Parts: sequence; C-alpha cells; structure tokens
Amino acid sequence: MFNTLADITAHFAATTPDKAAIRAEGVDWSFAALHDRERRAVTALKSLGVQKGDRVGWLALNHPEFATLMCACFRMGAVMVAINARLVAREIAYVLGDAGINVLVTETAFLPLVVEAQTATGLSTVLLLDAPHDGRPRFADHVTGHAPDLAAIAAQPDDIAIQMYTSGTTGFPKGALLSHRQLLAAVAKPDRLEGTALGPWQADDVSLVAMPVFHVSGSLWLLMGLAHGAPSVILPRPEIALIVNSIIEQRITRLVLVPAVMLAISQYLETVPADLSCVRELYYGASPIPLDVLRRSILAFPRALFVQVYGATETSASVTWLPPEDHDPAGNERMRSCGKPYPGDRIRIIDGHGNDLPAGEVGEILISSPGNMTGYHNKPEATAKVLIDGWYHSGDAGYLDADGYLYIHDRVKDMIVSGAENIYPAEVENALHEHPAVADCAVIGVPDDKWGEAVKAIVVKKGEVTADALIAFARERIAGYKVPKSVDFIDALPRNPSGKILKKDLREPYWAGRERNVN
Repeated sequence: MFNTLADITAHFAATTPDKAAIRAEGVDWSFAALHDRERRAVTALKSLGVQKGDRVGWLALNHPEFATLMCACFRMGAVMVAINARLVAREIAYVLGDAGINVLVTETAFLPLVVEAQTATGLSTVLLLDAPHDGRPRFADHVTGHAPDLAAIAAQPDDIAIQMYTSGTTGFPKGALLSHRQLLAAVAKPDRLEGTALGPWQADDVSLVAMPVFHVSGSLWLLMGLAHGAPSVILPRPEIALIVNSIIEQRITRLVLVPAVMLAISQYLETVPADLSCVRELYYGASPIPLDVLRRSILAFPRALFVQVYGATETSASVTWLPPEDHDPAGNERMRSCGKPYPGDRIRIIDGHGNDLPAGEVGEILISSPGNMTGYHNKPEATAKVLIDGWYHSGDAGYLDADGYLYIHDRVKDMIVSGAENIYPAEVENALHEHPAVADCAVIGVPDDKWGEAVKAIVVKKGEVTADALIAFARERIAGYKVPKSVDFIDALPRNPSGKILKKDLREPYWAGRERNVN
C-alpha cells in the first residue's frame, strides 16, 4: 500500500484528514495536522543544514513531537536516531559520534548529559522540547515558525529510515540500519494473519504507545498505529497508573507491553480496580510469560487476545507470534515457546558447523525476514558475522518442534535481558575493569522474579573493594539498567585452555533446577 514510510501520513491526511493521529497530554493532532507539522519540520531541519542521509538525534522520553521529527526525517530521507534515555554521558557521546549526529532534539532534564557528551562529538545544534536554548526557540516553536516544505518525498524504499542502537557484544553499541522497505514489511505482518482469531485493524481502534520509542518495539508500535489510520496515545513512560487511566479514558483497544509491566498492572488493579475490557489485542515480548502472570493478566484484560512475539532490533522487531489460542491459563507445552514464524518469515536451527538440525535439537536460531536489517552502521565486519546469505544469526539458542513452534533455550552470545532491556556483559565488564581493585571479572545473568534476569558481576580482586563500591563505580559509567544488582568475589575465574572464561560454569549454580537458561 505504501512505497515509503512518508506515504503513511500523506495518505491519511488526504483520506481521513480530521481523524486523530496523535494524542498525548494537551495534544490532539489530526492526520492533517500531523502532516502539516511534518512538512514544517522538514523546512526547519533544512534550515539547520540537515540533508538527505544525515542522522538526526532524539534523546527524550516518549513525546508527541517524536512523531513530528520522525515523520519529517522519513519525508526528507534523513535518518532518525532515537538514543536510549537511560544512558550516561559517555555512552551518549559514543552514539552521537558513531552516528555523526549534528542536530539533536532533547529536553531540559537531559541537557547536562548532552552538554557533557557534546564536548567529545561534532554535535552542533541542540533543540529542547520544553524551553528555548542557545538562541533558538523550543522545538515546537521552531517547527511552526517555518512554512511547510512542499517538495516531493525525497526518500526511496531502500533508504535507511531508522538507525537503532543495540547493546554491544564488544562493549560498544551498534547502529542497526532499518530501511523504509524493511519497516513497512514489519508493520504489515499482522495484516497477513488471515483466518486467525486476530482481527484486522478497525475504524474504532485506538493504540497505546507506552513502551519507549528508543526501542524498536516502541517506535514500530507507533508506526503500526499510524499505518493503520488509528489514533496513537503516547505516554512519556510506562507508569502503571498512567497506563491504566489511559486505557480507561482513551478506550484503548490495542497495545504492546512486557510481562513485567503486565504483572505490575495486575497487582495495581488488586488495590485500584478498573475495567480494562476495552482492550481487544495485547502483544507482549522480550521474555516468555510466566503462567501466574498470564492468569493475572487474563483477569486484568478479560476480553483481550494475548499474543507473544519474538524478534530483535536487527529484524525490525517480531518474527514469530504465539497465537491467542495457545494461551491457556491451565498451562500447556506451547506456552513455553515464543510461537511460530509470521507468513513470509523463516526460522532455521543450525549446529556449530552450519548444518540444519532436526526438530527438537538445540542450535543457533537463524532468521530470514523481509524486516532483516541492511546491516550495522560503519561496521562491515560485525555485519558480515550476523548477516550471511540473507539469514540473520541471532545468537540465541533454541529449537523448533514438529509444528514449527520456536523454543528459546539459551543465548549463544551471553546476552542478558532484564526488564525488556538487552544487556551485553562486555559493556559491564569494561566498566568494572576500570576500577583499580579489579583484577578480573565476568558478568552473567541470573534469574529474577520481577525483571526476568538480573545482572551479576563475579570479580577477582587485586585490592580492597566492596560490592557496594563496585556497584556505585559502575553506575557512574554505564546506564542504570546495566549496573550489576549484585557482586560476588572469587579467587579465579574458570577458563578453558585458550583463556576464554567459562561463563556456562559460572551461570550453572544460579540456574540449577530450571528447564532452560533464560527467564
């Protein structure tokens, strides 16, 4: 239906101009209004020197102006780079420098971090969402102060639309390059689920964007609502009371959450009862749903169809879906899976030699999808390691059953998933190694009932230091969600003859008695 992502707002501005596109506190923009703001933002960005292919940064909580900036970038062929708002200054500086961002939209709360990061990068222009800065008005006034750009859409289907940073296996994040074509393919996936319990988007659908837009799940869900001509209600953060009240007041019908938030909602409703029966479809991902959380969530969302999804930033989000009919409050085998591939997506399981494995045997998960990224920004070697002959090598270990359902068993690359955030141990280890009392260290994920997994550091000391001191030291250098929740001390780390740390041995005591090494 759409050639580029920029065609979305143009289409609905022409066909349903008065229908709400974006809703937030104090904001109710129609598709016509959003389209007008988008074209004014193009002029505003051009006045700052932004050209096709340039990276434009966003460092803020969820905000309606994200839609303005994103759609403007789509139209002019610039690349949107949403930076994780939980990063510290030196991590922000790395992303700014790696992406080559010259224009950044942020807010006052993040300005001290931006100023600190700016000294080490080529960032030249900072616009604030909530105040004037450096001689320029706040972002909204800067946009509306320009005339709409009437030029034709400059973007082409294979142009990069979004550069989304993932955690780094070597201690540095990588910018996954997602094109217009790839993101449109991802947005269209639910429309291909014909003959299932899931229905097509309807005229009265209202979408809730509560997950962070600096993650692919949040930004893609915003695109999903826009692409289906539905109002998208944007919340600044996934606060439980705010989510519940928004569902009730805005009559939300579709949303994406993570199991930790679903559990928190059900617990909240035990003391503050509310009717959430307006929700028709609830998608969740980042981790399997514990049976108790499913039972609680069914009570919280009595009419909702539950769909688990699995994917990665590198695949433009989900590539598998667990149908509503496989969600049984009594429990069943398929609830341990993350579902089956969407039509058009394919999954392979291979051994260490690249051979395909039969059903039931564990190996690395490979993904072929029209949403697979173009590659990593300026990292051809890293790209070549994960994109081979059209297949994305996920680094996850799992198996397929006889019916094609995918089961996650472990992670080949040691990645930790805590509260829906991906954390690579190398980033944490690099930070800890800067402490003068640390001789050696390894970081692993251990089970956590609330967040799925928690970060644990295992440290060999060469001087006196406490666990609390190391945690505080790490907090100054890396984002809070990456900081170890606990530290154990050990005399020596187990290593193989080539010197590689045996993290499997380190993890084993904490995962003993569990069916799989992910939670």
